[in-house]
Amino acid sequence: MRPFIYTRADDVSAAVQAAAETSGSAPANAAPVQFIAGGTTILDLMKLDTMRPERLVDINGLQSALGSIQATDKGLRLGALVRMSQAAEDPQIQRDYPVIAQSLQLAASAQLRNMASLGGNVLQRTRCQYFRNTSWPACNKRDPGSGCAALDGVNRKHAVLGVGDKCIAEYPGDFAPALAALGAVVTITGPNGSRAIPFEQLHRGPDQPERETTLAPGELITGFDIPAGPYTRRSLYVKVRDRQSYEFGLATAAVALHLVDGKVEEARIGLGGVAYRPWRSHEAEAALQGKPLDENSAEAAAQAAFAEAAPRRDNAYKVELGRRTLVRALLEAGRMEI
Repeated sequence: MRPFIYTRADDVSAAVQAAAETSGSAPANAAPVQFIAGGTTILDLMKLDTMRPERLVDINGLQSALGSIQATDKGLRLGALVRMSQAAEDPQIQRDYPVIAQSLQLAASAQLRNMASLGGNVLQRTRCQYFRNTSWPACNKRDPGSGCAALDGVNRKHAVLGVGDKCIAEYPGDFAPALAALGAVVTITGPNGSRAIPFEQLHRGPDQPERETTLAPGELITGFDIPAGPYTRRSLYVKVRDRQSYEFGLATAAVALHLVDGKVEEARIGLGGVAYRPWRSHEAEAALQGKPLDENSAEAAAQAAFAEAAPRRDNAYKVELGRRTLVRALLEAGRMEI
């Protein structure tokens, strides 16, 4: 690990100011000043020499401002410093937003869930071995223009949706597809003030792999707003992985349904493990609209979800696995008692 400067911030404005002082024009994920909360991602990447920040700004002093859960008739507010385990174990979230609770319960290990913050979780970076291992020179995320070793390399765990010819890395998180499915809004504070954007607009596509989010240097995620809806209680998260604990998903599905007399009045679908970024499948949602929820309509939705898939040599299985995972999630959600 390279030497770095460590500082603490006690309020949001101080944190933003500290991070913006020497930010320059680098992408937020490569800026010389980085925020640290649980540290469960950035410290790993610093040890691997994949990330080389010159300064870390500890934001745990903002816990009183950014560490609360608020549930009202209008929706759910999650502060960015809420820990994964805190949200996963919250009774109201388990009852009214089970897809959120399950996506967090199925992620990482108990120890990591106790440390990791929700804001940091959505910014976790890919597990692509060519990105994390700096001995591989061809990685457009680390070194723009150097190429993508995964295109013709070992790409069993890589993405099949939303990819390009510059990068096929998969987004590994579980919480983010659930946020995308539920139409969450992310609130952000930076040197130029505060803003709120749909969560779907937080992560960028593969055209510039080195720029992973729409955050500017110095901007800090402060929380997530999830609107209430008739579909949130009939929601769940299905995760398929190589083993049943402490493993990233090969294919995951976050599903929320509003059914009226057995027909789909509204569907919300997020996919993980198969896409370059947290993926909301509007195509699958449209395919279900107004249809009875049964195996045929679930299969049609799954076909629509993966119609534009672009598999490579080793990850072609993810197309069928992703479809089956989504069908399973839809049918299980339809059988839920709420």
